[in-house]
Amino acid sequence: MIQPQILRLTKTNYGNWSIQMKALLGSQDCWDMVIKEYVKPENAAAEAALTNEEKRALRDARKRDQRALYYIFQAVDESNFEKIAETTTVKQAWETLQKSLQGVEKAKKVRLQSLRAEFEMLKMKTTESIDDYVSRVKAVENEMKRNGEALGVVRVMEKILHH
Repeated sequence: MIQPQILRLTKTNYGNWSIQMKALLGSQDCWDMVIKEYVKPENAAAEAALTNEEKRALRDARKRDQRALYYIFQAVDESNFEKIAETTTVKQAWETLQKSLQGVEKAKKVRLQSLRAEFEMLKMKTTESIDDYVSRVKAVENEMKRNGEALGVVRVMEKILHH
């Protein structure tokens, strides 16, 4: 198996990291483990009572959950690893990182206010190429999306064409 190149999560790149990890976990058939948590049987007797098909499905879910957790462990720096070292499922690890790095709703709202202002103030510099300006506009738009606000294609195109 070829080890995919994984972006390392730091304190400042959660937005891009989460997009890349969703794609990676999706490509490894593991993203659904983040969405719906792997549920362990209550005890050995409960597991023994499962049908062979249920046992096979349980083993598959356990394996996919642990594979996804492994990828996340590989993709975090030391300080973020400490936050998730005790988690036992990928869903727990993902939510822990999301809460600690994406921030609470109030911080998100403040961030969106500044992004809105930044978007409105964007103007093409006289020495800037069109490609560079479009890249700056798209970077702000993408950051706004990651924080829960979609501008819409028309609004972005108006911004690009207006300046």
